[in-house]
Amino acid sequence: GGGGGGVGGVVGAGSGHGETDPEVLPLTLHVPSDQPSGTLSFTMMGGPLWDEEMCAEDDERLVTLRDAMAKALKSPLVPNQQQQVLSALEAAPTLVHRAGLTPERLPALVENNPVVAIDVLLKLMGSRRIDEYFNQLVNMEMSLHSMEVVNRLTTAVELPIAFVHAYIANCIQSCSDMKDKNVQSRLVRLACMFLQLLIRNKIINVAVQDLYIEVQAFCVEFIRIKEAATLFRLLKTLEQSGAASPGPGGPSPGPSPGAGGGGGGGAGG
Repeated sequence: GGGGGGVGGVVGAGSGHGETDPEVLPLTLHVPSDQPSGTLSFTMMGGPLWDEEMCAEDDERLVTLRDAMAKALKSPLVPNQQQQVLSALEAAPTLVHRAGLTPERLPALVENNPVVAIDVLLKLMGSRRIDEYFNQLVNMEMSLHSMEVVNRLTTAVELPIAFVHAYIANCIQSCSDMKDKNVQSRLVRLACMFLQLLIRNKIINVAVQDLYIEVQAFCVEFIRIKEAATLFRLLKTLEQSGAASPGPGGPSPGPSPGAGGGGGGGAGG
């Protein structure tokens, strides 16, 4: 599984030694004992991320980028506007730090323009405020677009596993708390498909005892929904193969491998 190395690992690939590429710095998870629950904190190791003078020549591009970002926070951009933002960031990645986005504005960008949000977050991975952006993702209202953003990030970089687990926990809680049954069913289907992607892409390791228990309980709670039943069978298949058996941390959290057997065929759905 690729998840275990996320904490304390390098969140981005390569280090920028060019004039416009910020240095990608390793992130170390740091959770102070007095930190409020529900927040993630990362200690940044290294020197300055960028030099303001390097961006002086990009002033004209920056004006255009800030204008487009202001629009992106309010409504979906048309394709050529979206490409304008992506092209500007590709040409001068350091402009992301002055584009007018703050952690508090991230949820609006995710909902209105998830493709732009993905690109921006990838370029902010070395930022000293990346933990604040992660917290906004974890705590924003669960939606298709937020799951799309997190899923794309997991396939592009090695995210801190604590963030991924926190996001999953929020999705599960959002499903359980939803009172409208029709909306609840839709959210459960989305969450199950999202979890299947994470498991199949080895982003999360269901051998982690707490995670296994939480996901299995979620499946049981909504077993009447097809996608939840499919996810449950996937868990059972992994358990039978030994992939979901908890490690030295403790005994098996779920039923014996024989219970609920016959799920191997459904796991491929």
